[in-house]
Amino acid sequence: MNPTPCKPGDWIALVCPARKMTPADLEPAKALLESWGYRVRLGASVGAEDHQFGGRDAERAADIMAQFQDPEVRAILCARGGYGSARLLPLLDLDALRTHPKWLLGFSDITALHSAWWNATGLPSLHAPMPSLFAKTSPVALETLRQVLTGHFEPVQAPPHPLNQHGEAEGILLGGNLSVLYSLRDTPYFPDFNRPPQGAAGPSTEKVILFIEDLDEYLYHVDRMLLNLELGGVLDRIAGLMVGGMTGMRDNDVPFGATAEHIIRDRIGTRRFPVAFGFPAGHQPDNTPLVLGGRITLRVDAAGCRMDYRV
Repeated sequence: MNPTPCKPGDWIALVCPARKMTPADLEPAKALLESWGYRVRLGASVGAEDHQFGGRDAERAADIMAQFQDPEVRAILCARGGYGSARLLPLLDLDALRTHPKWLLGFSDITALHSAWWNATGLPSLHAPMPSLFAKTSPVALETLRQVLTGHFEPVQAPPHPLNQHGEAEGILLGGNLSVLYSLRDTPYFPDFNRPPQGAAGPSTEKVILFIEDLDEYLYHVDRMLLNLELGGVLDRIAGLMVGGMTGMRDNDVPFGATAEHIIRDRIGTRRFPVAFGFPAGHQPDNTPLVLGGRITLRVDAAGCRMDYRV
């Protein structure tokens, strides 16, 4: 089950759960959303300021809850990431969110909210471009975002990659930013791989296909985070892996000796599930929206990879 598709005249709320933005900063994104036929509401956190954050933690959390509880708002679009979303998790009334299904959009630091939303509701959310990066997002990715908001889910394809592992898998797509996922491990907010989708009876019998991406991390940090997922059994519990942009990776004066992609491939080891590198999502212009919590089929072969939604 997906949130109700948005239609012309619906309200989309813009909020700042992490770093601050002003109303003037958001004017270009607001104009784009209005050109798609939506009405745009700026949450109380837009223009608020507490050092680098869009207001104090309690204020940002209250803004998100207000937008979820407003029946006029059909989608909540996080204006930017940065850092700060995880600080809100203990302040959100996650039980109340179950009665107000709507699209939650964003990526990067917003992974914390996506994970909490999935655990609380079993409903999908959108790993998608944010207003702060609309100007750097490809027209194709923005058009895909417009289509997804209206309930149209097209296959996503990527070219072959030398590190790909061939195979086919079906399951629930979960994940997001690797650094944020790592920070949530062993908390109630790490994505619940056993959480049945909304409306399903009993424990989930579907496997999880994990998506990861990251930005501006040292290579040894990437290895440490992947090692954590491996030692924690996460890599043994997934049916497939999609690797998006590992963008702007950094190294020390003495090189680590492997790229981020090679680090990931080495951690997979002998596990025999499909792996798709170079998936078009993450901190890059071709940031294709992904339905986290959506049922998908992932096929990886000599021609590349293809992800199809099962809706």
